Amino acid sequence: MERGLCHRFAWRFSAPPSAPICSSGRPARRVEEQHRHHAKPLCITPNEAGPELRRIRTDTLVGMAFSTLVSLAIVFATAATLNANGITDITTSAQAAEALKPIAGPFAFALFAVGIIGTGLLAVPVLAGSAAYAVTEMVGVAGSLDAKPMRARLFYATIAVTTLLGAALNYTGIDPARALYWAAVVNGVLAAPLMAVMMLIVRNPRVMGRLTLSTGATVLGWAATAVMTIATVIFFVTAL
Repeated sequence: MERGLCHRFAWRFSAPPSAPICSSGRPARRVEEQHRHHAKPLCITPNEAGPELRRIRTDTLVGMAFSTLVSLAIVFATAATLNANGITDITTSAQAAEALKPIAGPFAFALFAVGIIGTGLLAVPVLAGSAAYAVTEMVGVAGSLDAKPMRARLFYATIAVTTLLGAALNYTGIDPARALYWAAVVNGVLAAPLMAVMMLIVRNPRVMGRLTLSTGATVLGWAATAVMTIATVIFFVTAL
C-alpha cells in the first residue's frame, strides 16, 4: 500500500495541475507579443533566435526552479507536521493551515489565507487566460488580451465563465482537496501524450524551419516522455 502511495505521489508531483492548459496559453501569448512588436517568427528569422532562446531558457529555468522549491517546501512542511501527527486525509483549508503552526504559531491561519488569496490572484488570470486562448484557437476565432472585449467576445467570455465556474465550486460541496487530487490525475494522464505531440512538432522541419530540436535535446525529451508514460502506467496498476 505504501509503495503504491509513493508511486501516486511521484506521478502527481511530476505533473502540476495547470501544466497542460498553460502549455497552450504561453505560446499563444508569445505569438501575441510578436504581433505587437511586428516581429517575424524565429523560424523565419533564425539569426535572431540565439538571444531570444537564451532569454526563454533563463525564464523557464528560473520559473521551474522556484516552482519546484515551493512544491518541495510544501511536501516537507506537511510531512513534518500533519503526517507526523497522523493526519493523512486533508479535506479542508483549516487542516492544511495546521502545517504552518510550528512556524507561524497563532498567525498560521492568517498566513495561510494570505498565501491562498495571493495564489488565486496569480493563478486565476493565468488559467482562465490559457483556457480562453485554447478555446479561441480551437474554434478558429481571433482573440487575445490585447484585443478589446467587443472585438474578442468569445475570448473574454471564456475568461469570465471559467472564473465564475471556479468561484462557484465553493458552493457545490465538492471537497477541494479531492478536486485537486483528481485534477492532478487528469493532468498526469494528459502529460505523456501532450509531451509526445510536442516532441513530434519540434522535430518537424516544416514547422520549425532551421530551429528543429537538437539530437541531444530530442533524446532527453523522449526520455522524459517515456518516464511520464511509465509513471502513468504504474499509477493505474497500483490504483487497481
